[in-house]
Amino acid sequence: MFDELLEINKQNFEDVIHSQKKMLGAIDTLAHLELPKKGVSEKEAVYTSDKVTLYHYVPKSKKLISPPVLISYALVNKYYMMDLQEGKSFIGGLLDAGLDLYLIDWGYPTKDDMYMTMEDYILGYLDEAVDYIREESGYDQINLMGICQGGTFSTIYTSLRPEKIKNLITLVTPIDFDTDEKLLFKWGPYLDIDSIVDAYGVVPGDFMNNGFLMLQPVTLTTNKYLDLIDSLDDADKMTNFIAMEKWIFDSPGQAGETIRQFNNDLYRDNKLVKGELMIGDEQVDMKNIQCPVLHIYAKFDHQVPNSSSDKMKKYVGSKDFEEHCIETGHIGLFVSGKSQKIVVPMISDWVKDHSK
Repeated sequence: MFDELLEINKQNFEDVIHSQKKMLGAIDTLAHLELPKKGVSEKEAVYTSDKVTLYHYVPKSKKLISPPVLISYALVNKYYMMDLQEGKSFIGGLLDAGLDLYLIDWGYPTKDDMYMTMEDYILGYLDEAVDYIREESGYDQINLMGICQGGTFSTIYTSLRPEKIKNLITLVTPIDFDTDEKLLFKWGPYLDIDSIVDAYGVVPGDFMNNGFLMLQPVTLTTNKYLDLIDSLDDADKMTNFIAMEKWIFDSPGQAGETIRQFNNDLYRDNKLVKGELMIGDEQVDMKNIQCPVLHIYAKFDHQVPNSSSDKMKKYVGSKDFEEHCIETGHIGLFVSGKSQKIVVPMISDWVKDHSK
């Protein structure tokens, strides 16, 4: 009996010492941790319009795959999630493969942007960026890559201006909104977005972010911080964690009239696939998309359900349509090991094959 108590006390003492050493290690790690940048790949601003900036990434390859690729990211978060760390960067991987990349940064809307519409974003800023690249590169058509909501915008744009797009690449992109899978798509049709927009004008980023956290409340608000305890003295894991946390909570506000139309016309009325969506005075017909399409979605996506993404083929007019479902999550498509091993080569090889 005495020996058992002695062994228990010994184990408890060793656990305390281990915890204290780990905490000291954590303090040292955090004190010397280099805070992540908003993107590690070198780029330059080549065009600005209001709060929107078009960036051109400095090529890493002497032999570039042409024509250039314009990346359109979502409005609700910032693009640098794709470019957080050297060696793990989705952007960096595409640059290494020889792609000539441009990216449109939508900026941070303020009160004076509350009346900005989807037309302003798609046939205004996005169209201006496409025309700039066409003029600078000398190509009549460029490649357009859209991610999440930016993929929906890119699909709409290609439907309206098909003569300007050579190839369309869409990743984790919602297309058919008539699904009740995942919480976001359960909320959407019943969300009183009109009252929210009327109250705020520009819907605050924090308001939006709290909604996204509720998609997985226990995992995103509790478990991930509990799981972090064992990694506090690991510099690599802490760098990854802080980089992601910084990105997650860097949420731009949403121009009221844009989010009003996006929610009402898409989440509620599903007008895109019905052929009823109007952008300004132009009707969107996805059958106008005749160019080659590469469509990639994530099997374990908690934001954009597979049932919203996997029906794109039947709505577009393209005869050259390639689709892939990757066994990862919405963000994992860009930051996980599968991103570098599978997704980056898949995109770069496809673009190369379709740029001949």
